[in-house]
Amino acid sequence: MRLEDYSYIYFLGIGGIGMSAIARWFKAKGYPVWGYDKTRTALTEALEQEGIVVHYEDDVEHLPQVVLQHKAETLVVLTPAIPAEHTEWAYLKEQGYTIKKRSEVLGIITGAAYTVAVAGTHGKTTTSSIVAHLLHHAGVDCSAFLGGISTNLNSNLLIGKGEVEKEVIVVEADEYDRSFLTLFPDIAIVTSADPDHLDIYGDREELIRTFQRFISQIKPGGFLFLHEATDPCLTDLVQEGVQVYKYSLNSGEAHVEHLQVNGRWFEFDVVSPLGNIGGLRLGVPGFHNTENTLAAVLAAQVLQVPTSDISAGVEAFTGVKRRFEFVFEGNGKVYIDDYAHHPKEIDAFMESLRALYPEKRIKVIFQPHLFSRTRDFADEFAESLSKADELVLLDIYPAREKPLPGVTSDVILQQVTSPVKELMHKEEVVENLLKNGDFDVLATVGAGDIDTLVKPIRNFLENKVYGLE
Repeated sequence: MRLEDYSYIYFLGIGGIGMSAIARWFKAKGYPVWGYDKTRTALTEALEQEGIVVHYEDDVEHLPQVVLQHKAETLVVLTPAIPAEHTEWAYLKEQGYTIKKRSEVLGIITGAAYTVAVAGTHGKTTTSSIVAHLLHHAGVDCSAFLGGISTNLNSNLLIGKGEVEKEVIVVEADEYDRSFLTLFPDIAIVTSADPDHLDIYGDREELIRTFQRFISQIKPGGFLFLHEATDPCLTDLVQEGVQVYKYSLNSGEAHVEHLQVNGRWFEFDVVSPLGNIGGLRLGVPGFHNTENTLAAVLAAQVLQVPTSDISAGVEAFTGVKRRFEFVFEGNGKVYIDDYAHHPKEIDAFMESLRALYPEKRIKVIFQPHLFSRTRDFADEFAESLSKADELVLLDIYPAREKPLPGVTSDVILQQVTSPVKELMHKEEVVENLLKNGDFDVLATVGAGDIDTLVKPIRNFLENKVYGLE
């Protein structure tokens, strides 16, 4: 399949973070782009402002006339989140349109380019964003497809200046639905391979086998940077000629030394088989973010980014939306929003939060994501969330799933050991904050629609003077 054979692009599920990046890419390359999504969001509204027509009702009548009139010249891009009973999808299949999953299209776009792929059950969005930032900041011609909004770029997409064959493409390699198996990278980073998406994989062993297949697709002569805590058998199928280096915060061929927390700055030295770098300063807090930065630095070193440019790029990196994002500070309160939705991610977030605010009272509002993930990791969620002084658990965000009998947020709450804990509906949160302001640090955490609370909570904190009812 060649993209040159198509003149019109239609997206089913255009509002997803990965889908919207590809939609923006096609738009930037001069293709007419349209799309459907179930819900109007800030992201779909941004796409509309950029000239992409989006509709929100599953109805064949909303399909663009030009798409209906030019079947052979239309490429339909599909997200796995679209349900099987979707009317438009059924019609387009029946009519014989070319329909490709988002991952397949990403594989085609990156096929001719020098590709840096960042995989992992957590950490991949931040790591890929740092890689893209370091290259872009150093003047390397690159494109990037990211799974979050880079605050430096104010986008989930970076477009290179030249031809695809002559540029570097940085891509977040998503393990969901085995999507990353369409990629054949020159450099791969694997940040983690902890059990997740068991609704797709069934068990941990199948997840590991799929990561092995991804790693086996690294091109000969390429590089693999593998977190030291991952399963050692991940490299069983690696191709001859691929250079493998293990990294972590404290050990591995690449690691960090002399780490100090100085206010919000994490200051450290990098020990790397490709050359040591001293005096790095990262303004995005978190031990996990320091580790992600280490992996990104290794990729930049392979691409021969000068040490001085790496140092300047790390210091200039401002983060990713919803990844340890400082939303508000004032009136004696700090409010942080984070996308963490797996127990390991919550552990890393809480550990870093405690390092920044060791003597402060921390209140966490968490929205579990997926019934299956809640069921599979209820014990682990309870243990990680118990690190909060006060915990509010919202209803489970279902995403693509139907409810499972007996699986509610209460299965987590019953095991939480925090001294203050309660269940709450999302609509009650702001009113509850009015009644209960006994916290120093507030964090909203989760991957569902908890982000819709960010603006009202910020507005509330900006206008609220505690103790003066």
